[in-house]
Amino acid sequence: MGRVVLNVNGAVSDVEADPATPLIFVLRNELGLMGAKLGCGLEQCGACAVMADGEKVLSCVRAVSEFEARAITTVEGLADDGDFNPVQRAFLEAGAAQCGYCTSGLVVALTAYLEAAERPDRRGAVEALEGHLCRCGAHADVLRAVDRLVAGAADGG
Repeated sequence: MGRVVLNVNGAVSDVEADPATPLIFVLRNELGLMGAKLGCGLEQCGACAVMADGEKVLSCVRAVSEFEARAITTVEGLADDGDFNPVQRAFLEAGAAQCGYCTSGLVVALTAYLEAAERPDRRGAVEALEGHLCRCGAHADVLRAVDRLVAGAADGG
């Protein structure tokens, strides 16, 4: 066991954990952040996505020690003072969740894309979602949310 210092959602936390422990277990079990889900445990479904320094990363396999000097943002950290971020709002308005298991990973992936893209477009947003699996079949609703987001970005919103 060791100590790991993490910056998660703007708060610094000193946690006791084996440095080889996958980040998702520290987020969920030590910090109580349940948004990232453990789906496949093989970095193949996207349910465990978080952002590290603004970049989408999958947290189910990567060691917590890899994240010590990085700013981690989970889906819980995307809302600003309880107000949804644009992606969360678009998902809500489009009804883009059924069981919700994959939703946080999708929201994180799209948020990372929109924050990084100079001129976001549908194709780029869809590429950002590659590797994210949804077993419920909410794909059409997710694409409706993507279209809202891309249209909003084009309008400067």
